[in-house]
Amino acid sequence: MAASGKARANGRRAIFITGAASGIGLSTAKRFAGGGWFVGLADIDTKGLASALQAIGPDNGATFRLDVRHRSLWKAELAAFAKLTNGRLDVLLNNAGVAKGGYLEAQSADEVDLQVDVNLKGVLNGCQAGFDLLCATPGAMVVNVASVAGVIAPPRMSVYAATKFAVRGLSEALEAEFARVGVGVRCIMPWFIDTPLLDKARFSGNEDLRVSLRDEKVPVYPVEDVAEAIWAAVHGKPRLHHFVGSQAKQIGLLNRFLPELVRSRLRRQVEAL
Repeated sequence: MAASGKARANGRRAIFITGAASGIGLSTAKRFAGGGWFVGLADIDTKGLASALQAIGPDNGATFRLDVRHRSLWKAELAAFAKLTNGRLDVLLNNAGVAKGGYLEAQSADEVDLQVDVNLKGVLNGCQAGFDLLCATPGAMVVNVASVAGVIAPPRMSVYAATKFAVRGLSEALEAEFARVGVGVRCIMPWFIDTPLLDKARFSGNEDLRVSLRDEKVPVYPVEDVAEAIWAAVHGKPRLHHFVGSQAKQIGLLNRFLPELVRSRLRRQVEAL
């Protein structure tokens, strides 16, 4: 059930964001609340949700405890959200995600399942659960947060990359499918972003991803860049793919025109370890 339901949309456009307690989700919630939208903050982190609601202003949204892996919870929380918005769902932002790095054989079954269940099944669940509300809202759209790892699969991120490739593929299929009911689809593909995920993922051993990226001099972009890209994707001209960060854009171009060069560089990275 909704952890907070006093505020109402009162005619404002409404966005429902998963993984909203921190990182990309929280930054995007602030951006949309600041733009006059009503925000549904969904996450499994109830303490983080309470802080997030204060950050956007209690009159600008409501919180929902949602584990995206469970279909029944999706239905219940979206129904609670719809009561506050008079049935509006202008944007469904599927943002919740987890990452567990390391070579495939070193990842446990639980780590593999968690990434697949949250990163992919969670998005599928959201798109299905939100379908009716989206159809009933003129100009509505789904925004799926994938990753540049859904275009180029880095070594030691095999499962994560597989889920993000799948989200990208899902978005491309749904862009055509949902067009028949007037619902748009956008797919956001950021480079490495400065979020708590960097402190939880591991490439290998006890070294977190943030340290690995710093040691390898890999650029990390501010979370506000993604929030701004999502805002632009919702308000700009219809376009499915949105790369975030100059590195992501460069990799996207390289992979399009020189895919073998990209693959050889990735192989050299592994050989150098």
